[in-house]
Amino acid sequence: MRTSSFKRIVIGIVFFSLTILFAVSGYMMAGWGFLDAVYMVVITIFGVGYGEVKPLTSPILKLFTIFVIVAGALSVAYTVSGFVQLITEGEIHRALNLKRMTKDIENLDQHVIICGFGRIGQLVARKLKADHQSFIVVDSDPARSAQAQEQGYLMYQGNATDEAVLEAVGIHRAKSLATVLPNDAANVFITLTAREMNPNLMILARGELPSTEKKLRLAGANHVVLPASISALRLAHLITHPSAVDFLSQTNGHQGLNEFLAELDIQLNEIVIEANSSLIGGTIGDIEVKGQGTFITVALRRADGEVIIHPPRTTYLAQGDSVILMGHQGDMPSFVQQNVLKREMRYRGARLR
Repeated sequence: MRTSSFKRIVIGIVFFSLTILFAVSGYMMAGWGFLDAVYMVVITIFGVGYGEVKPLTSPILKLFTIFVIVAGALSVAYTVSGFVQLITEGEIHRALNLKRMTKDIENLDQHVIICGFGRIGQLVARKLKADHQSFIVVDSDPARSAQAQEQGYLMYQGNATDEAVLEAVGIHRAKSLATVLPNDAANVFITLTAREMNPNLMILARGELPSTEKKLRLAGANHVVLPASISALRLAHLITHPSAVDFLSQTNGHQGLNEFLAELDIQLNEIVIEANSSLIGGTIGDIEVKGQGTFITVALRRADGEVIIHPPRTTYLAQGDSVILMGHQGDMPSFVQQNVLKREMRYRGARLR
């Protein structure tokens, strides 16, 4: 459509230029001077009506002038129509895109909101798309917004710190929000706003400085990722344990963590302490005793999001807690299936069951 508009404009300009050239040449052939010929063509085509430079006594010259008027008016009208079509098509295209985007957003449910389409945001979006997870990207930069749309992502251009923007992308229906802007203050503000708007939302936040982690958790973030700290830790591990890191990287590059552990006859299980669970009020030690040493307790996630790695045996359990266990396949105690509810979880991108 836009190509036809440009083509119409080009054709109109070429035809108009040829009309002027032909008209000026015709008047000069009739014995007029160059300036007089140009002046006559201009006032004739644009209908100024100042009067002829010289009397048009010849019938041929009168017919020639009529031709100049018609050809000039048609070429101008044709060119102007091309510009109008170009502008109209752009407005219609934007309106249709807005309508389609609005409809797509209204259909979103249990989706992910990605705030920021920088390097980390692009990686998150790419992974979610590969996992067929519905999501929408929010960014205030027009260039990044266009880039996200070119890659086929659902995009909303706006400032994620604005409540109206979060409302527009369906924060009340979303299951999680990832704020990955390079600005810690903006991430804290987005986290605080999102938590207030949706208390049940899973919020993952990026932090540049280690001191920001506490602020993000106080603002309501369930998980905080510090890219600099993770990179530094991996570099340190590559220096101190290069073979082990290479082995795990090469192995996990082709399969998930659970699949890798399954080859070692080991699996990870998650115990969710529900309201009717007999484990409420018990301790980590009680679980290990009932398990008869067939597994180890890897971590405990409190209902408020706090994670305790390898919790002490005396740690008490409460409703909403999740206990992550590791043991040999087939040896996990029967009470895991009988007395608690299992659910799927993810650990650093690998699905655990």
